[in-house]
Amino acid sequence: MPRAIRDILAEEGARTAVNVSKGGLKFNISKDNIAVRDNHAYIYNYRSRATEIQDRFATIFFLQKDLLPGANKTIYFIRTSSGTPLLPRRMADSIPFSSSKLPEIFARLSIKPNSVEAESMKKALEDCEEPPVDGETKYCATSLESMVDFSTWTLGTRNVRALSTTVDNYAATPKQVYTMSKVQKLAGSKFVSCHVMNYIYVVFYCHAQSMVAYTLSLVGNDGTKVEAVAACHNNTAKFNPNYLAFQVLHVKPGTVPICHFLLENGILWSPNK
Repeated sequence: MPRAIRDILAEEGARTAVNVSKGGLKFNISKDNIAVRDNHAYIYNYRSRATEIQDRFATIFFLQKDLLPGANKTIYFIRTSSGTPLLPRRMADSIPFSSSKLPEIFARLSIKPNSVEAESMKKALEDCEEPPVDGETKYCATSLESMVDFSTWTLGTRNVRALSTTVDNYAATPKQVYTMSKVQKLAGSKFVSCHVMNYIYVVFYCHAQSMVAYTLSLVGNDGTKVEAVAACHNNTAKFNPNYLAFQVLHVKPGTVPICHFLLENGILWSPNK
């Protein structure tokens, strides 16, 4: 963690790290807040590289017709936590968050302009500033509070719940065959999903689109149990034709619903019906 970030946290004291479960948000007080790094698997206008088809994120995609009790699927689950800090809103709002302000951001956070961190931050900002696809509402939240505000505003209610995927055994084989059971469709057709970006502090890439969402249980060949959240998109006609899901599933935009599991760094917000 860069010294500048540590100094910011020291000014604020301990900060609340976020865990999410089917019961809702849970908070653990910690100075070394846990966050996770994501890739572009959830950015619909992203043009995937050929090498990413072999990436572990490729295993999260599937067709809606395959979401059935008793169905088997190979999935790569792994603990992807790091020491990335979750900033309080007051501090996050005081730091510029724009590609046009990159030199100021690097100076403020003591980031070397030609470093790997700088390149990751630049890419994250570009993704945030990219226009949404048709029918999508998106927002990059730099704090927990702004993520909650966006989600409740988008859903039109403050009575919401947060869902995420949980794995009971991180000592398990990361990539293995899982069997599905207890597949349940969530009420409603509008949800907000948020994913942690690859940035120097926690930034949530949040977006909303008409979709169908599910909860289900998974059991791996080695007995590992997963309580999973999945989302299916019916209208994919405006997605990038080179989006990773199309390459993995060998389908074209707008032809069939495509689905994906949320990894443990993902949060699905839904009305609490």
